[in-house]
Amino acid sequence: MPFETVNSKVVRAHVGPADPVLARRGAMLGYSGQVTFRPVHGQGRGIGGMVGAAMSGESNPMMATEGSGQVLYGYKGMHVTVLELDGGAPLVCEADRLLAHDANLQTSVQFLGSGGLRSAISGAMTGQGLFTTNVHGRGSVALLAHGGAFPLQLGGQQVGVDPQAYVGHVGQLSVDLAAKVGLRDVVGRGSGEAFQLKISGHGTVYVQASEQKF
Repeated sequence: MPFETVNSKVVRAHVGPADPVLARRGAMLGYSGQVTFRPVHGQGRGIGGMVGAAMSGESNPMMATEGSGQVLYGYKGMHVTVLELDGGAPLVCEADRLLAHDANLQTSVQFLGSGGLRSAISGAMTGQGLFTTNVHGRGSVALLAHGGAFPLQLGGQQVGVDPQAYVGHVGQLSVDLAAKVGLRDVVGRGSGEAFQLKISGHGTVYVQASEQKF
């Protein structure tokens, strides 16, 4: 069952025997009914995915919600965006953006970008790593964002997105981290936009209304 938006910062999940939910630990705000909570580790990942998650930092403590009832989720007053995946293109996002999702959805770690060492250095400097998380299957996903997230629809064109404002994307899109660092940036006189994600193809990019990181 799709997640129900309570307000901009809280969602309600309807949990059933066949509809458990995975959520970030500490995200449960309240519940009704006969539900239980238990910690889980490395959900939906194979051995390679778990190694990739450890190397990239793409992992968050998660808990499973099981039983029958309704659960309210939110995290640190951040805004929540609910997406419905149809089993087609996966959602690609940073792991720390995941608030909750249907437990039947699978997650895996993906390499993001193709710029080699220079992009890896850039990724470390911007806080946008070169690894990210895939969420695939059919079901609901609740994403966290500072100030809320808005969609950018791409129909074959390319857009540039600040790495710290990027939340995630769905569709046939390619993402590369581009660095344009000159002397003015080094001495602090640049535009402040020396690093950008170049995203192109067909799909939807979700951007938050802030450059604040987690």
